[in-house]
Amino acid sequence: MELFNVHHPLVFVFGLLGNIISTGVYFAPLPTFIEICKRKSTMGFQSLPYVVSLFSALLWLFYAFVKGGDTFLLISINTLGTFIESIYIIIFLVYATPDTKKQTIKGLTGVMVLCLVISLGTFFSFQGQTRVLVVGWICVGISVCVFAAPLTIVFQVVRTKSVEFMPLSLSCFLTLSATMWFAYGIALRDICVTVPNVLGFLLGVFQMGLYAYYRNASSILEAEKKQPKINCKEHMINISILSNSEVHPVDSGRSSEAEDGGGGGGEVVELDVKQTRGMELDTGVVVM
Repeated sequence: MELFNVHHPLVFVFGLLGNIISTGVYFAPLPTFIEICKRKSTMGFQSLPYVVSLFSALLWLFYAFVKGGDTFLLISINTLGTFIESIYIIIFLVYATPDTKKQTIKGLTGVMVLCLVISLGTFFSFQGQTRVLVVGWICVGISVCVFAAPLTIVFQVVRTKSVEFMPLSLSCFLTLSATMWFAYGIALRDICVTVPNVLGFLLGVFQMGLYAYYRNASSILEAEKKQPKINCKEHMINISILSNSEVHPVDSGRSSEAEDGGGGGGEVVELDVKQTRGMELDTGVVVM
């Protein structure tokens, strides 16, 4: 079949590299979902990026079938993407809270209905190259949304100054994937594949820069949390008390007894400020 022929060598090379790297993109969240299964909780993660990615994969799959020609590599990667994103969403629904589960189901239902409307509407309303262009530009718009979906996490990173919810591996794979598919679109002379991947590359670089910036901030915050806090009120000693070097009798009662017994004048002890400070420091009390 012509659908599974790849005539141009550059189309095959960049398409194959795009498949390999995009497979890495799809599997990048796998450690997160393994952790979700272990904790039996979604841990604050959002399902929107995975729902939008599923929508994008389905539409690009439809676009590849509609266009025909050298689109086998588009079909292969988007078939894999559809399968993996579906698994992620199922896992998310199993462990999500009732409210989050309800929102995810609503979003998933809306995406499926919209995908069906676009597919049937373009199939019956347009023909030939016009149908290809309409479906292609719809895919461009959806791809922009896919690349913009992680911006919700970017806002969370800026607000919390933590990169916990933005894995670096995913940003790297997205940037490399966008580069390969951009080259694939150039070789295939397909503007619908080329355009969104320019934005994907720029957003990927931005996310990696943001990660590098807030990773240091996160380390500083963690270090501050681990430092023991000293209660100054409990450990403060009034310096005016310690600096008082007046002469005081040890015990007035004992002095009286000594006088009665003919032992001479009462004993007095002079408290040296330096000695007093030394005793205080030995006990672990901070002298302010």
